Amino acid sequence: MSKYKVVERFVSINGEGQRAGELAVFIRFAGCNLNCSYCDTKWANAADVPYEELSAEELYDYIKRTEIKNVTLTGGEPLIAEDIDKLLLMLAIDEELSVEVETNGSIDIAEFKAITDKISYTLDYKLGSSNMEDSMCISNYNYIDKNDTVKFVVGSIADLERAHDIIYTYGLCEKTKVYVSPVFGKIEPEEIVDFMIENNMNDVKLQLQLHKFIWDADMRGV
Repeated sequence: MSKYKVVERFVSINGEGQRAGELAVFIRFAGCNLNCSYCDTKWANAADVPYEELSAEELYDYIKRTEIKNVTLTGGEPLIAEDIDKLLLMLAIDEELSVEVETNGSIDIAEFKAITDKISYTLDYKLGSSNMEDSMCISNYNYIDKNDTVKFVVGSIADLERAHDIIYTYGLCEKTKVYVSPVFGKIEPEEIVDFMIENNMNDVKLQLQLHKFIWDADMRGV
């Protein structure tokens, strides 16, 4: 039986994405294949991070006990967990659940999309300030739909300019939901809004990480 390395599980509100502000049960997996400059969960990626080993059945039972219908699988990078497809299928079969996977944009989602269309994917596009842009899997834009999200976390005007190019080069607003979010403390939301106005960025949504305004920006389990 497969066991997943889980560093956190908790109920809170969704801080971002299509269900921002709604209650969700979060499952945070250990480990990541990237090392973004602004990562706010580096602790979860450390080789010696403490974790629980839980099976798909144990995670499903925990989720159902919370009585929360929104489920967010996050990390780290959840899609690198061995046999994650088994957990995705188990969750997808339950029609009472609405399941979102937060992924860093470097993992090919084609095989996961082929398993079920009941899972929503929120894909980051890592811009220049992350130092990880070369790792982005652009072919993912062939598989996304309106149930999914592409998120650009921007730390500078140069990041915004690059995000603008990617959005329009790949026609992302016609395919999926598109969000732009500031690196916390690096760029003012007002600067992003001004850029959006100047560039007529219709159908792009500015997103602020709600949990960082409600609680301390470094607090875990929220």
